[in-house]
Amino acid sequence: MKFSITGVNHKSAPVEVRERLAFDERSLSEALNELKRRPGFCEGMILSTCNRVEVALTVEDSGGSLAVDEFLAEMRHLQRDFVTPHIYHFEDGDAVRHLFRVAASLDSMVVGEPQILGQLKNAYAVAKEHGAVSGFLDVLVTRAFNVAKRVRSETEIGANAVSVSYAAVELAREIFGSLKDKKVMIVGAGKMSESAARHLKRNGVTQIFVTNRTYERAAEMAQLFDGKIVEYNKFIGFLPEVDIVIASSGAPHYIITRDEMKKVIETRKNRPMFLIDIAVPRNVEPSINELDNVFLYDIDDLQRVVDTNLQGRMESAEEAEAIIREEVERMMARLKTREVVPMIVSLQEQLENMRAAECARMRGKLGTLTPEQEQAVEALTKSIMNKVAHGPISELRRHASEPDGHHFINVIRKVFRLEN
Repeated sequence: MKFSITGVNHKSAPVEVRERLAFDERSLSEALNELKRRPGFCEGMILSTCNRVEVALTVEDSGGSLAVDEFLAEMRHLQRDFVTPHIYHFEDGDAVRHLFRVAASLDSMVVGEPQILGQLKNAYAVAKEHGAVSGFLDVLVTRAFNVAKRVRSETEIGANAVSVSYAAVELAREIFGSLKDKKVMIVGAGKMSESAARHLKRNGVTQIFVTNRTYERAAEMAQLFDGKIVEYNKFIGFLPEVDIVIASSGAPHYIITRDEMKKVIETRKNRPMFLIDIAVPRNVEPSINELDNVFLYDIDDLQRVVDTNLQGRMESAEEAEAIIREEVERMMARLKTREVVPMIVSLQEQLENMRAAECARMRGKLGTLTPEQEQAVEALTKSIMNKVAHGPISELRRHASEPDGHHFINVIRKVFRLEN
């Protein structure tokens, strides 16, 4: 049996290629059913995300190689030449290593991001549902999940925020401790402020207020978060009610000044406020940071947090790679041991057949035996055969995981005249 992974990702293919190869839920089911019909197919799984489309396969040794680039082109109604230049292909140990790295988020665009593990689990569940995954691939993918868990628990690879919007959430946590029941005001309606607001809401923020020069855009943003609209010309007066402000207006000047914020913080009786200015040019007067209990971060401040965290993740990634190497070696040793199992079974069957044949031949010379004598002969001959088999079987298992183990395996096969 041969194991391989073939596909494209954010490093091998531009987005215009990846988006045309991607599978939605319906087309994924069709693809799995078609994959199962291909010659030589044993097991298969298709992982499709915005950054990768990969086909994991086990095929029969005699089945040749299944042309995955051709399969993908056919399923997505593309020319094969459009797909092939962007394809990568891994086999056996390299494929196991790639699978483990993907599960552990070492092959992701953002190293350490947790989404890929959930996407891999979903791909596995769909493949199982369609009967495309059974023994070998089942064991391999399940091990990949465990490897990812080990990387998460033994390294800091996913500990720190590596996006500007999530960095804002981490800073907010440092300031407030808990974000439960905190209120947020979004000034402007940019994509980054929307992302930051999503992260904040997931982390306990209860109310979101939105203001924008254009009422329609404010209404759209408010609808996303079940938020409330504040009139743009009145939002300064509303600031004492909120704990966190996300400013991303396109205004060419400061829309929140030091004097205004001084009045706001006095009205709040010095309860802390967190301002996230992700606008360029900036929306919030920088000297506001000099006020007590006011914490202002602009886009450069957040980017520095991200850069520091990214450096930390890269250091953790080196630790994770060491774990992957160890796990791949362990898995390959296990798989090689599994390869000799049919040979061990064949050896045991051959020795048992020899034992049974010799017992039958000798019964005529021994005459009639009592049940106790029959049991004694059976026990004696089986004990001898087990002792004969013990040495070769133990050595088969030991040598199976060694680089030149196939030489020893071939010797045992010839000595006992076992079929390939």
